[in-house]
Amino acid sequence: MSQTELELDKLYNQRFPEAELQQKHAIWKVLCTEYFNRYVKPTDTVVDIGAGYCEFINNIQAGQKIVVDLNPDVRRFAGPGIRVINESCTAIKQLDSDSVDVVFMSNFLEHLPNKDLVLETFRETRRILCRGGKVIVLQPNIRYLPGEYWDFFDHHTPLTERSLVEGLQLAGLTPEVVIDRFLPYTTKSRLPKAPWLVSLYLKLPFAWRFVGKQALVVARKDTA
Repeated sequence: MSQTELELDKLYNQRFPEAELQQKHAIWKVLCTEYFNRYVKPTDTVVDIGAGYCEFINNIQAGQKIVVDLNPDVRRFAGPGIRVINESCTAIKQLDSDSVDVVFMSNFLEHLPNKDLVLETFRETRRILCRGGKVIVLQPNIRYLPGEYWDFFDHHTPLTERSLVEGLQLAGLTPEVVIDRFLPYTTKSRLPKAPWLVSLYLKLPFAWRFVGKQALVVARKDTA
């Protein structure tokens, strides 16, 4: 690991102790089984970019699972049978063009140094997606977090659901689902935390308007 990676690893360990990681995985199990599985077929090849602790990829049902993360420590968190690629999100050389059904990225883009790299990530996503494939982006929405967004030392690039849409369109992807308020900002938020509360929250979209501070955008690679 480089010095920067070691420092970030220390930062994340302080931010999410082991007990909280277990709670996060319990939350993501509900999110995957009761919401995100609508975008993923059991036979799909799924790539999780910036997988971090692998909460999504470990809990989603898919035919082939791949994580892309520069941090080699991601191997500790990836479940059995998950392929780990330690490469840049802007140049995933090990993956062929038109070879992936779904690309997922959660709470990742704000860590990139600038919007040029965000756009390069979207373009690389389009390259590896099959025709008709989808990208799912879950992202803190700075419109509803003008101060809190910057409480984390490793946040660099501010984005809203509208800037996400524009970036995806510039990369040649077609947004299909745009939700400006979806989930709470972090798992440290007041609500919801218990798995049954997460399940209830997902069934009550009107509550998203009051609690949700993360945007959800799903875009498609057109077949034409």
